[in-house]
Amino acid sequence: MTDELSRNEHIKQASAYLRGTLTEGLAENSTAAIVEDDQQLVKFHGMYLQDDRDLRPERSRKKLEKAFAFMIRVRMPGGVVTPQQYLALDHIAQTYGNDTMRLTTRQTVQLHGIIKFNLKATLRAMDDVLLDSIAACGDVNRNVMCNPNPYQSNAHAEAIELARTISVHLMPRTPAYREVWLDGERIAGGEEEVTEPIYGKTYLPRKFKTVVAVPPSNDVDVYAHDLGFIAILDGNGNVTGWNVTVGGGMGMTHGETDTYPRTADMLGFCRTEDAVKVAEAVLTVQRDWGDRKNRKHARLKYTIEDRGLENFRAEVERRAGLTFEAAKPFEFTSTGDRYGWSQGDNGNGHLTLFVENGRIHDRAGAAQMSALRRIAEILKDVPGSDLRMTANQNIIIANVPTARQAEIETIAREAGLLAPWSGLRRNAMACVALPTCGLALAESERYLPSLIDALDESLSRHGLSADDIVIRMTGCPNGCARPYLAEIGLVGRGPGRYHLYLGAAFDGSRLSKLYLPDVDHDGIVAALDPLFAAYAAGRDKGERFGDFVIRAGYVAQTGNGADFHANTGAQRPAAA
Repeated sequence: MTDELSRNEHIKQASAYLRGTLTEGLAENSTAAIVEDDQQLVKFHGMYLQDDRDLRPERSRKKLEKAFAFMIRVRMPGGVVTPQQYLALDHIAQTYGNDTMRLTTRQTVQLHGIIKFNLKATLRAMDDVLLDSIAACGDVNRNVMCNPNPYQSNAHAEAIELARTISVHLMPRTPAYREVWLDGERIAGGEEEVTEPIYGKTYLPRKFKTVVAVPPSNDVDVYAHDLGFIAILDGNGNVTGWNVTVGGGMGMTHGETDTYPRTADMLGFCRTEDAVKVAEAVLTVQRDWGDRKNRKHARLKYTIEDRGLENFRAEVERRAGLTFEAAKPFEFTSTGDRYGWSQGDNGNGHLTLFVENGRIHDRAGAAQMSALRRIAEILKDVPGSDLRMTANQNIIIANVPTARQAEIETIAREAGLLAPWSGLRRNAMACVALPTCGLALAESERYLPSLIDALDESLSRHGLSADDIVIRMTGCPNGCARPYLAEIGLVGRGPGRYHLYLGAAFDGSRLSKLYLPDVDHDGIVAALDPLFAAYAAGRDKGERFGDFVIRAGYVAQTGNGADFHANTGAQRPAAA
């Protein structure tokens, strides 16, 4: 029976609770890589082995090993760091990384270009400021996301508290992370002394993602994730409980129609005191019911498709010891960030900055890494101030006293960190893709800005420059930037070629549908220009672009699950 399990299940089973041979691999000086099995295990510790694919041809000609380095993803529930913690990450990026930081769509920071022989020094530097990377990747509950500004209201403060509580409760208990990276003493008796009361020896069948949302903002894309909690507020803005969603997920594989993105289903309403019990119950049902034979079919979305939502709900209720109430009414109005200043109840200000595709670095005319370092230096002696990553790859400078606001805004403006005029660019996201992601089929982060330049020319001609339209791009179909929930989604098919998806809802509640397959830069621009023209001329008052292309017949009303692959759009304009 065990032979039917996927290879990763055997690796986890034999890993001694995620230790594997990582300690031995770090000591091996003949290679900058680690062995294949440990490449899977190291994900549970929050990192991936990568190589610079731009350098592959030259290094191959010279018969050199690939330019291996690691990406480390920080565990950062709610996306919050103190100024001191931010400065530590900045220092790591300069000392051990590639002089950049990356704000991710999972509301955290990635550090790139860290060679194997600097891993322990990097993780010790993180530990010194009470940060870690445990469970930021791997078959576990990953970084828990929520609206990143608890100063906005009491409800937002409750949301981040729930995110932190769930993150701690669902963390792996293995001491392997401290043993391997921080030279912690191994427990006498080895793995027999370790217990994983929630995960067991083989953890989850696949990754598991949890988010907490506060309407009317769906900035965390609650429908894209395995588990979601939506705050339900009373007339005074206080949280009465949470609507619970399950079964969202973005990944798929090109050409395999039994894989697909899926929006989450509504499970019901629970009280705050039951939320953590519900989170554990949902996770353990997936642990026990999820597919451990076929990793492409192992996410919670497929478990619910196979078992049925009613059966899944009943089992969660049994394990949590409760009965869900009917879901309460709520409304989302957008998935984007609110840029610029907002004021908190304490009179301090919060400045949301725009970081294009999340890449923080110094470039000609926009020394953004230096600017954010200066801002963190200013705030490190200001009690209560912090920096907050958003789920849209941006950053909030939070709890800034009035006396320091003008200075901080000037630094941000000079570095090009204030939101752009273009509505398309304000609502854009891209994954890292090339050159470091081993799964990338096409460019994403490096290409999307130039595509937006071209599309902005088209939008300007039609008077749409300032209109908020959500565009997202990924270099492969795994969907890390959630392109299937963008009004314009672009998914890498091969070098310079993308599938073009249209018709998702502006509030993140509806999937897009394939509009044109395998199209290049010129084809993308040519396909969208007549749609922009039609939208400008024929939209209803307040109608969003994703809704318009459905109403006008360019794409069909989208369903969920396997229906995503169906292309039943109307006749394309001749210009496309």
